[in-house]
Amino acid sequence: MTENTESVIYLVLVAFLWGVTNPLIKKGASGLENIKAKTSCGQFFKELYFLFTNAKYMTPFLFNQIGSLLYYLALQGADISLAVPVSNSLTFVITAVTGWILGEKRAERNTYIGMILILMGTTLCCWDKLYTLE
Repeated sequence: MTENTESVIYLVLVAFLWGVTNPLIKKGASGLENIKAKTSCGQFFKELYFLFTNAKYMTPFLFNQIGSLLYYLALQGADISLAVPVSNSLTFVITAVTGWILGEKRAERNTYIGMILILMGTTLCCWDKLYTLE
């Protein structure tokens, strides 16, 4: 397996980790809006305590951070013009799909068209980097 192919696999894994954890973090943070304190400093620490003691928030957050660490490691061997489109665009698609699975509002037709275009564009970027003759 070439270095570029390996990098693409790691970047897709990063996109998967980020994409799946984003809606789970959002769902795990529900209830944060109900935290109230008398001062802004007290509010900050109460919210921080709520998040750090909430396993529904911290578990996906830690997996999201593992994705960030993997992204950092993948950048060492990846071309930046490949890393950014693959990881960020696929993260959007996976976040949308995961959100729908978790019961969030379904997207409209234009969103589906956009997701298809994102997947096609990402495929073309990967194809160009992996199969270009040197």
